[in-house]
Amino acid sequence: MSTTSEIADYPPATDLYDAAALRAVETAAAAELGDAYELMRRAGEAAWRECLDRWSQAYSLLAICGPGNNGGDGYVLALHAHQAGRRVVAIRLPEHAPRGKLAQRAAAEFEAAGGRILEFDGALPQADVIVDALFGIGLKRPPEGAAADLIAAINAHGAPVFALDTPSGVDSDRGAAAGAAVIAERTIEFIARKSGLRTGAALDHVGELSLASLGLDPRRYSAHPVAEWLQAEDLSRWLRPRLRDSHKGRNGRVLCIGGDHGHGGALLLCAQAALRSGAGLVDAATRAEHVAPLLARLPEAMPRAVERAEDLHAAIDAASAIAIGPGLGQQEWGKRLLFAAIDSGKPLLLDADALNILAAEPRWLSADTILTPHPGEAARLLGSDTARIQAERFSAVRALADHYGCTVVLKGAGSLIAAPGGGVRAIGAGNPGMAVGGMGDVLSGAIVALRAQGLNAFDAASCGALLHSVAGDEAAHEGGERGLLPSDLMPWLRRRANPSANPR
Repeated sequence: MSTTSEIADYPPATDLYDAAALRAVETAAAAELGDAYELMRRAGEAAWRECLDRWSQAYSLLAICGPGNNGGDGYVLALHAHQAGRRVVAIRLPEHAPRGKLAQRAAAEFEAAGGRILEFDGALPQADVIVDALFGIGLKRPPEGAAADLIAAINAHGAPVFALDTPSGVDSDRGAAAGAAVIAERTIEFIARKSGLRTGAALDHVGELSLASLGLDPRRYSAHPVAEWLQAEDLSRWLRPRLRDSHKGRNGRVLCIGGDHGHGGALLLCAQAALRSGAGLVDAATRAEHVAPLLARLPEAMPRAVERAEDLHAAIDAASAIAIGPGLGQQEWGKRLLFAAIDSGKPLLLDADALNILAAEPRWLSADTILTPHPGEAARLLGSDTARIQAERFSAVRALADHYGCTVVLKGAGSLIAAPGGGVRAIGAGNPGMAVGGMGDVLSGAIVALRAQGLNAFDAASCGALLHSVAGDEAAHEGGERGLLPSDLMPWLRRRANPSANPR
């Protein structure tokens, strides 16, 4: 039996929580139940059922148990495995004897049933599955010394790793893995989904995620989610079938600006993505040398040569929404066009070199602006560095949205979207094959097209980022991740932008 089936009604699949909220839920629920051990019993049993469901033929297990409640969950799982006739050994560090009453009880019950507890001596015995119950959500600093050595031994062992609640060494709030961290094949989360397990470095550690609610609904205990998780099925929230009497004017007119000398391809990708994402009309303002190639490759777009900011006025006036940045460059030409676009007051998306210019020469932005930085660009916008941005992705996207007063998409594994003073959304799609030049230009086109079609900035950024990532997954499934090109996404943007064509 899969633990995911038992939590169908709570909490909502989109809610993401931080460790502080979940600790408060645990405390309140334990008081209500009158037995704090009951939650540990439920967690260990749910984890054993998940382990049995995933690795039904596994005979030998190693349960790596820490000193806290995560270790207690591991001892409960070990007890269930032992009682089911499996060969189970619990492993702990010499200094990791159970410290709390709950973990002490779990360890004592395991030993009383005949279970073996060994101290880590630098090597791990052979096993079919390793259960990681070392630290859970409680660790807020990189593991050191013997703990780091134990994690290294887990990762080098060769057996699949099943992590309880959070892979040890991963920050469940931030998604960071600053030091040694367990690489799990599967992670079962308890009570609710964790925000930090869906972005950044965490995605290389969690493996496949499942959830056991333990019979608790965080909302019942006044816990507030810190973010919303978007998956492919959420596209239908925004992408509704069109009216039969639709015409191109109803579907928005997009203006894409960029393509300085030698960089016309970026603007082409942006314009093509805008069309494939449903924009009714797309103008492309670029250098004169790129007009003919762009027209030859994409006759549906309307390219125009722009040498001065004044040349943009008519196109800006006609536009429903503007994307500027793909191939823009950082020379005077690009700066003049950027400032003209900003001064227009039109719904605006800034990407690539438009962000670099903004970082060097800050300007007031309207609340109807969308910024789409990758971590390096985000660092420049905040006067920080890329490593810090990646270590604090949720804090970084919130800081960007509040500082610039507009919607921000922080790109990368598990892209994040934030509105000033508002919520955060995390994208549950995308793959490593999308880490190639030009993907950001496609993203810009998708988002600006949805903004031109009437979605507000936050929803357009959220839906566009999700559509882009889902299209990338479809394209990768079709032909593989390595060698995936931005242009490979174009047919999938169209397919996934049409709900009637998506049975999922």
